[in-house]
Amino acid sequence: MSHISRLSKKIGAIAESATLKVDAKAKALQAAGRPVISYAAGEPDFATPAHIVDAARAALDDPKNFRYTAAAGLPELREAIAAKTLRDSGLEIPASQIIVTNGGKQAVYESFQALLDPGDEVLLPAPYWTTYPEAIRLADGVPVEVFAGSEQGYKVTVEQLEAARTDRTKVLLFVSPSNPTGAVYSPEETKAIGEWADANGLWVISDEIYQNLTYDGVRAVSIVEAVPALADRTILVNGVAKTYAMTGWRLGWMLGPADVIKGAANLQSHLSSNINNIAQRAAIAALNGPQEPIEQMRQAFDRRRKTIIAELNKVDGFHAPTPEGAFYAYVDVAGALGREIDGVTPTTSLELADLILDRAEVAAVPGEAFGPSGFLRFSYALGDDALLEGVQRIQKLLGTN
Repeated sequence: MSHISRLSKKIGAIAESATLKVDAKAKALQAAGRPVISYAAGEPDFATPAHIVDAARAALDDPKNFRYTAAAGLPELREAIAAKTLRDSGLEIPASQIIVTNGGKQAVYESFQALLDPGDEVLLPAPYWTTYPEAIRLADGVPVEVFAGSEQGYKVTVEQLEAARTDRTKVLLFVSPSNPTGAVYSPEETKAIGEWADANGLWVISDEIYQNLTYDGVRAVSIVEAVPALADRTILVNGVAKTYAMTGWRLGWMLGPADVIKGAANLQSHLSSNINNIAQRAAIAALNGPQEPIEQMRQAFDRRRKTIIAELNKVDGFHAPTPEGAFYAYVDVAGALGREIDGVTPTTSLELADLILDRAEVAAVPGEAFGPSGFLRFSYALGDDALLEGVQRIQKLLGTN
C-alpha cells in the first residue's frame, strides 16, 4: 500500500498561495528579530472602522446570533448587498439571488464549481490573482492564460481574447480593478469586452472586490452595467475585506442568475452552511453605515500610491506603470535581471525577490505567482514610513536611474 498516494491527485496538485507564503516568510523573519518590511499581503493596515466593530459587539448581546441561520446569508445583509450592487454596479437584483460566503475566495470557488464541467476552458487574463487558476482546476476546468504586459497597461484586448477562444471556452474571468496590477479597464474597454463575451455566448465571472478603490477620478464600471444583456450569464463576486479593512472578518458574496445561485447555495449548504453571524451583522453596518472612514482610507491609499510609484521608478531596471485602482504596484523588472547585484546575478523575478529579501530585508511577491516571470508585486497597503523606507532599501541595493 505504500505506493498509493495519501492525497487525492486533485488536492496534491494544489499550489500554496504564493502571496500568503511570502507574507508568512516575512513574518517569520520579523519574529526572529530581522527588520523585514513586507509588501506581500494585500491587507489594509487600518483598523476596521469603529461603527462596524460596534455593530459586531452589539450582535454578541443578541442570542439569536448564536444559532444556525440561512446558509445563503442573513436576509438583512443580502438586502444591503443588493442595494450596494445597484449603487456601484448598476445592476438591480433581488436578495434571493445573492449568497454570502466565507470571504471572496469562497465566492470565487463556488462560482467556478457552479459553472464548470470537466474540460471547460476559462479565459484567464494575466497577470492574475494566484487563487484563480487553482479554483478553476478544482472545478475540473482548464485555465487559459491571456497575458498583457506593462506596455499595454496590463489589460487584455478583445483581439487577444478571441485568439485564445476555442469551442471549449465557457467562461471569461474579468477583474477590474485588478489584483495584482491595479489596472482598471475604461468604460469603453469594458463594454467592448462585454459585447464580445455576449456575442460568443460566454459566461462571465467578474471579481469586483476592489471596485471602490479607484483614483484620479476613475470609476470601475461593472461589466453588467456596460453590457446589461450579460446579466443573465454573469456572476459578480465581491466582499468587505479590502474596502472596509475587514480581511480577517471573512465575509464575501456572489450574485447572479437564479438557477446558478440556487445551485451554489445547495453546494454551500453542504460546504460551510451559514457564515459567522457576528461578521454578517458587522457587514450590514459596513454597507449601510457612514462611508466617511472608507473615503479616508482610500485617500491614504492614493497618497501611498503616488509615493511608491515615484520611488519604484527611480530603481535601476524597474518600470512601474501608475495603477488606477486597488492597492498594488506591479513592476516590470526585466531591466534588473541578468546583471550582477551585490555579487549575485538574478535571471528571474523569483531569484530577484529572494535577493531583495535576503540583502535588503524587503519582501515582495515575484511575478511567477501571477503568471510570467519578470515582475514584482508591491502592496502599498502599509504605513507611509515603512513604505518609503522599503523602496529606499531597494534603491540602495539595485541603484537608481
